[in-house]
Amino acid sequence: MAQSYDVIVIGSGPGGYIAAIRAAQLGLKVAVVEREHLAGICSNWGCIPTKALLRSADVLHTAQHGKDYGLTLEGSITPDIKAIVARSRGIAHRMNNGVGFLFKKNKVDIIWGEAKITKPGEIVVGKPSKKPVEPMGPVPKNTLGEGTYTAKHIIIATGARPRALPGIEPDGKLIWTYFEAMKPEEMPKSLLVMGSGAIGIEFASFYRAMGVEVTVVEIMSQVMPVEDAEISALAKKQFEKQGMNIHLEAKVAKVEKGANSITATIEKKDGTSEKITADRMISAVGVQANVEGIGLEAVGVKTDRGFIVIDGYGKTNVPGIYAIGDVAGPPLLAHKAEHEAVICVEKIAGLPNVHPMDKLKIPGCTYCNPQVASVGLTEAKAKEQGRDIRVGRFPFSANGKAVALGEDQGLVKTIFDKKTGELIGAHMVGAEVTELIQGFVIAMNLETTEEELIHTIFPHPTLSEMMKESVLDAYGRVLNA
Repeated sequence: MAQSYDVIVIGSGPGGYIAAIRAAQLGLKVAVVEREHLAGICSNWGCIPTKALLRSADVLHTAQHGKDYGLTLEGSITPDIKAIVARSRGIAHRMNNGVGFLFKKNKVDIIWGEAKITKPGEIVVGKPSKKPVEPMGPVPKNTLGEGTYTAKHIIIATGARPRALPGIEPDGKLIWTYFEAMKPEEMPKSLLVMGSGAIGIEFASFYRAMGVEVTVVEIMSQVMPVEDAEISALAKKQFEKQGMNIHLEAKVAKVEKGANSITATIEKKDGTSEKITADRMISAVGVQANVEGIGLEAVGVKTDRGFIVIDGYGKTNVPGIYAIGDVAGPPLLAHKAEHEAVICVEKIAGLPNVHPMDKLKIPGCTYCNPQVASVGLTEAKAKEQGRDIRVGRFPFSANGKAVALGEDQGLVKTIFDKKTGELIGAHMVGAEVTELIQGFVIAMNLETTEEELIHTIFPHPTLSEMMKESVLDAYGRVLNA
């Protein structure tokens, strides 16, 4: 007889493991099916290990500019890429083990293998069809294996993988995805990055800090196309100051492979083309959902443009089947997946006052140098919607803490509805803005107006003071600029 559960979650990434833990907290009998590595892409190959790499880049940059802080550091300061990668991978494994501990603590069963939904309420687990990108160590003890399992509720949290363009498919040697970019055996002398979204620009920033000659090719008219245009332009200026070569409104039309390099043909908007040779290339043109092989067609789950269609609570069109995280569509962010997981499970459990997620209040963070963070509408989007707005700006160069840190390049920008005073957007570029943005997210979630923000006391000296000054600027009351 098949083993039965209240909830089975397929995938243990940020959405999957949070869904499982929350369901267990609510007294449901829960199992998670995982085929590759606990904690998913985010902890193993994305959010966490990339930040470890970027932290090494930050420390290197600070050390190399010791004289700016009155410090004399003896000898040359050079990166040890093997040690940097080893630190990053060690942190990934630590996060992986941490999720295993949480499952044990919350009495969540782990089913090791690859799941396929055979009918609503039933899955069959078989051997994984692919090997892990790298050995993850032994399978956690006391895991279940191949077989048939049943559950009242099945949550699909299978995530996404790098998208490949026809004719420019990654080969793991000369053309990399983020998997290979995260653990190079040796540092290339030159690198071409195709795509300037969060993944592309973070790797471009890391490799440039390591001394690599970096060229970025972006088909849109700005780097980080989803960001506010003014913020993007300031970030681009800093990237170029660091030595990055950036081509906008351009595309990689063809790639020729050499013995140990690639030559890319870059087509530009004006019809001209240019050939760029680099040791390696990173393909960072987005991701695609992992919807194949899990039985969606057999049970009739609807998809749209490669993503599973859900309502505001994670429900698909098939009763008893749900989807959360990247597989359920943009924004493709770990924190969106986690919050979506909680909403889905609490709705399943019948909790009162469960509300759909407001996607306009999901912050986005890019951990390049300088950092970029945002929430809500850009200035252009607000105008497209016909909204009458007030815009405030405050530069890092006018903030005492930023100057003292040696981080005086950046901007905080706020957007308000002119009629109501509602904060509808906040956009930031500069040091530590990925930590600051949550203040604006909380303000928006509480439907805060400009008056409440103006009457909030921000501590001095902090970078956060720029947030209030930006609000003051939107209303003609800025004090320090």
